[in-house]
Amino acid sequence: MIRSSKAFSLTELLVVLGIASILLGLLIPAVGSARARARAAVCKAQVRQLVLANTGYANENDGLLCPAAEDIWDNAGLHRWHGSRRSLDEPFDPAGSPLKAYLAGGRIKRCPQSPYFLAGRAWRYNFEQGCGGYGYNLTYLGSRLWDKAIAGNGCQMRDAYRKTTRITMIARPAETLMFADTAISTDGLNLIEYSFAEPPFAVIAGQLIAEVYMSPSMHFRHLGSANVGWSDGHVDARAMAAFNVTNAYGVDCLGMGLGWPEPVDNSLFDLQ
Repeated sequence: MIRSSKAFSLTELLVVLGIASILLGLLIPAVGSARARARAAVCKAQVRQLVLANTGYANENDGLLCPAAEDIWDNAGLHRWHGSRRSLDEPFDPAGSPLKAYLAGGRIKRCPQSPYFLAGRAWRYNFEQGCGGYGYNLTYLGSRLWDKAIAGNGCQMRDAYRKTTRITMIARPAETLMFADTAISTDGLNLIEYSFAEPPFAVIAGQLIAEVYMSPSMHFRHLGSANVGWSDGHVDARAMAAFNVTNAYGVDCLGMGLGWPEPVDNSLFDLQ
């Protein structure tokens, strides 16, 4: 007995392919979103490790937190919280980080969601290369720029960067930013690594300068949020405030995903 089999018509095949493409179109964004959430979770763990490393450093250094950039006043640019280097045209070597002994593997791990960071031998491309896409609260924790007693003339300003804050001086650890996702753009097209989470307003000689905004460096790369490591050790995601500013390089920051969370003032950074 000969059995006959019915083949798909061209119309039926096109319908099946159309349904498959619709389902695939629905599935791909969901998979992408799930992967982004997984990368954000890994990032949170890495940010928490930075906070714990800095706390460990303080515990063994008379309560003083790690310096963010001890030689920045002299324009040397060879020492950062995440490493050191011999010349400006080199990335920072994590072997020279004050936090090395307190980090797993002795180095800062790169944020898994970090974008392609422009890099190269020219200083303008890699002046902060090596921080992994994370920035430290230099103004209030990694220096003493907030301290009127030592931040005045040139010599004292040098000391303000070399000396740091004692961890017990943080009045609200759960509400004081220590580390966060960061980046900066100098051309409006590309992002480069940036070692510091800048507050909205500069602090010089203990005086808050509210007349002009700092260049925002928090980077909201995780589905519109930035991961923040707070001084008590917890980490959470903060959404970007609907606020735009042009940075020191003339770049529209909102379009580059750079900004601050609410409230747009120094209250999430300061010691009060």
